[in-house]
Parts: sequence; C-alpha cells; structure tokens
Amino acid sequence: MEHEVFVPVPAERLREVLDDPARVARAVPGLQQDAGAEPVAGRLKIRVGSHSVTYRGAVRVSRRGDDAYAVEGEAEESRGSGSVKLSLRIALRAAEDGCTVVYDGTASADGRIKDLPADAVESAVTRLLNRFAEHLAAAATGADDGVPPPPPPSGQGTGTVAEGADPGLTEEPPASPERPSVFGADVPPSSLGPEAREDQEDQEDIAEAAHARRTMIGRSAEEVDHAPPRGRYAPVPAPQTVTPPAPLRWAAPAAALVVASAIVAVRALRRRR
Repeated sequence: MEHEVFVPVPAERLREVLDDPARVARAVPGLQQDAGAEPVAGRLKIRVGSHSVTYRGAVRVSRRGDDAYAVEGEAEESRGSGSVKLSLRIALRAAEDGCTVVYDGTASADGRIKDLPADAVESAVTRLLNRFAEHLAAAATGADDGVPPPPPPSGQGTGTVAEGADPGLTEEPPASPERPSVFGADVPPSSLGPEAREDQEDQEDIAEAAHARRTMIGRSAEEVDHAPPRGRYAPVPAPQTVTPPAPLRWAAPAAALVVASAIVAVRALRRRR
C-alpha cells in the first residue's frame, strides 16, 4: 500500500516526535497502552464499516537514514484467533508550508478482518494513517504538552505518575458544594380551571395507556393476548342478567299444556253429542 498525507509542520519537528517512542504511542489513535510493556504496545480497536476488531500487540519504530523510519508490528485479535503483521516505511518529504508524510509498506492478516469487504478495510486503514499523521503534527507543535498518556486498561494501573505529566492532575478534585434538591419542595395547589383539568386528565390517561403498551413488550404472545388493557381503555363488564327462579320458569309450559288439554276435551264431548 502507498499513501501520502500533508501536514503543516516542518519535517524536523516530526522527526523529534518519531524519535521518541512515548510520543509515538500517544499519536496512535485509540491505542490503550499496557502498563509495564513496550512504549508502543497495547490494545487497538479498528472499526471497519459496521464492524469493529480489537487487536493486542506491539509496534517498533526505528530510524533509517535522515528522512525515513521503519515500522514493524505484530498483533493478535483479543477475541479470536486472527493475527496481523505490518511492515511499513514512513518517509518525510519537505513541502511548502510543511511536509508530506509518505507511507509505503505491506500488511498480511487473517481472521475476522479477512472476511470483511476489501474497500471497507482499505478505507479504515487510510483513516487510521490520516489520524496518525494529524496526531504527529499536533505533538510536534506542542498541542499535546502536559496531556498524560492514555490510561492503561482496568486492573493494570501501576499507581505511579507518568513522566512528564502534571502532578496536579493526579490530585482529587475539590468536593463540589451540595445543591438543594427540588424533590423535597412542597408542591403548590393547582390553579387550573375545569377545562385545563380535563385536558390534564386526558394526558394522564394517554400516558397510562402508553405505559400499559410498554409493559407488554417482552411478554409472550399468550400473555399479551390475555392481558387486558388498563385505564380508559379497560373493557366495560357486561350487565348481569336476572334469571327467574325455577318455579316461574316451568309455569308457562304447564299453563299451555292445561289449555291444550281443555281444548281437546271440549272437542271430544261435542263429537259424542
């Protein structure tokens, strides 16, 4: 791969940064240094499109001539079996109002990053090199003076102050005065009229219905089907029907049977006469 980045900083100032491994480590974007390890060693997360891969490894920077540096690095995936090897040459070419950082090298990788699209990987590497050059320029101009190096991962702190860091930054900040809480204040009586109260009640009903819908999220289909709504959307129970007692229920059929029997008896008597 080949890539060039222009920075508005003289080449001499960039050489001073590249000759200091600690400043180089601070210039690597997103690097989390390991305590007690090499200056340029730790974890680095690379975002490729919508994916991210975290590597743990080390990089060695050595000077080759007056205007070139050799970068050799190896890293492995923190969650996986993939690895990556990097062999890069950084050259500083003088330009008007600054210099051009020229990258030239090769890299080989396997694992998760190998399954990602090639154009997305190339875009992620280009973005990383651009930000590295910008951080080198910021370090050369003194923009990072007084800024402590990136903190080590949790559980690996050494408890010592980093060299070149401001001791005042390690002191505990003064406790801020307690502010009065608004939760203990008395709520004044409402001065809303009847119409405003009705609108407020409607808003409360809507909020209650929304809360009922939110509480149904995550339940099973059977629970949602059988969970009745609450508030103003609750079902109204059907009116209870009054059933007559058992004797009255059989009175009408018995009366109809008596009337029918009387009619049959009258007709039979008429025929005999």
